Amino acid sequence: MRWQLSTDTRGMEIIPGVGVDAAKIGDPREVVERRLGSPAHAGVHTRAVYDSVDPTLVLTYDQDDAVELIEVGYGQHDQVFFDGVQLTYRFRAEVTADLAAKGHPGTPSDIGFNLRAGFTIFSMASLSAHRLDPAAPEDDPRRIVEGVAIAPYSYFTDDAPPLSGTAEELEAWLRDRGVLPTKASD
Repeated sequence: MRWQLSTDTRGMEIIPGVGVDAAKIGDPREVVERRLGSPAHAGVHTRAVYDSVDPTLVLTYDQDDAVELIEVGYGQHDQVFFDGVQLTYRFRAEVTADLAAKGHPGTPSDIGFNLRAGFTIFSMASLSAHRLDPAAPEDDPRRIVEGVAIAPYSYFTDDAPPLSGTAEELEAWLRDRGVLPTKASD
């Protein structure tokens, strides 16, 4: 059975710093597998590929088998979106310009761009510009966004989450950084 990710038929919407409908940071592996089925490769691995959805999800699990990072590749039919912006299978410069125009700043990284909202877009340079622009010369340096990695912004920078801590410590860390709402006072 194909997991229903969103009512948006254009593709998969991300929830920055949290994940996607089918998988969220902190979800236990067994919960994810109830939603998505078994991963493409048998066995229990730190990284698991779920090809029961388009675009495909690659999840990284921590030592307690909870999701710590969600990666979404460009899709065969559907793409990845955030705040009305198509993130995947577009030129990276266009994506970053569209995000900046919507008030989503970020910082460049070695293979992409880290957004403070809680995700990074990346290109491994496996797609040539010719895929999107048939008139592009063979040596066109423009990069196509091939994927999105979702985690709190600090995951991609120096302020790493307490991944070996308790669930409560991780929750407090996420709340301190505005990823989760603050607890209501009693």
